[in-house]
Amino acid sequence: MPKTKILTLTEEFKAQDILSLDQFDTPSLIHLFSATLKIKALTQKGKVLDLLKGNIAALIFYEPSSRTFGSFSAAVKRLGGETIEFQNPAQTSSVAKGETLEDTIRTLEAYSDVIIMRHPEKGAAKKAAEAAFFVPIINAGDGIGEHPTQALLDMFTIYEKFGSLDNLTILFAGDLLNGRTVHSLLRGLALFQNITVYLLSPKSLTLSREDKTMFERRGLKLIEIHNSLDMPKNADVWYWTRVQKERFKNLKDYERVKHSFIVTTDLLKERAKKNMIIMHPLPRVGEIENAVDKDPRAIYFTSQIKNGMYLRMALLGLVLGKLK
Repeated sequence: MPKTKILTLTEEFKAQDILSLDQFDTPSLIHLFSATLKIKALTQKGKVLDLLKGNIAALIFYEPSSRTFGSFSAAVKRLGGETIEFQNPAQTSSVAKGETLEDTIRTLEAYSDVIIMRHPEKGAAKKAAEAAFFVPIINAGDGIGEHPTQALLDMFTIYEKFGSLDNLTILFAGDLLNGRTVHSLLRGLALFQNITVYLLSPKSLTLSREDKTMFERRGLKLIEIHNSLDMPKNADVWYWTRVQKERFKNLKDYERVKHSFIVTTDLLKERAKKNMIIMHPLPRVGEIENAVDKDPRAIYFTSQIKNGMYLRMALLGLVLGKLK
């Protein structure tokens, strides 16, 4: 049976699978953010934290990753734990011999206290959670499905900047059809009040009708646009994403839309207010000019990327029962 259930403040994070933003409610998110603030403050003061001393985390990534893999590995080690790491298990593990996902998970749980997995198949994290009898599974991205810990760190970053996640105007741009970070983040934002979301994308990469209807029913105000001239000038957050080449079957289709919308210094002058932030889950592949990196509002290489480690430290501490 799946171990996953709705996370609330009356049901501890301990031993829970983390598969989707749908597991969270508003109090559980605020609880996680509070824990992250404490972990961040202690770490920045140079405090040595050994919350996970004696614990082992297994990281198995069937898809390439720099930030998610690196920040999870660093999070475990900064908390005094150790890791078993597989990148590209199709070549470096018994997956190459035809081992099933379920058998791989059952093997890794014999050696570890938590399994962190990325997989190209939507729904693979749920399969892994159903296969694991003894340890929690953390979804580090499942195809075009979700990327819950990216959404959690993004929400924490916005929360830290503005002191709240209510009453915000947010612009999403890029591949909204296949963007798992977008799918997870919208799920989380729907738990807060008075959120207006502008969806800027090529027409071939708009949010699916099913997802748009679902998010609107959850209370989000969604406005689809297909031209940068229609971008609002009052947005608090620009959340840019790359067009994902790996999701295209036809390379010509990718080439046609890959640089539909690019953040430039001129665009910032024309459309961005002073007290806003520019975010990107990375990697970028040309959709933000390098010159924009120098703008203090561009936080994708500063607080956003650093918060990934702090948020994952807090989440691991809660899931492994070392924090309350």
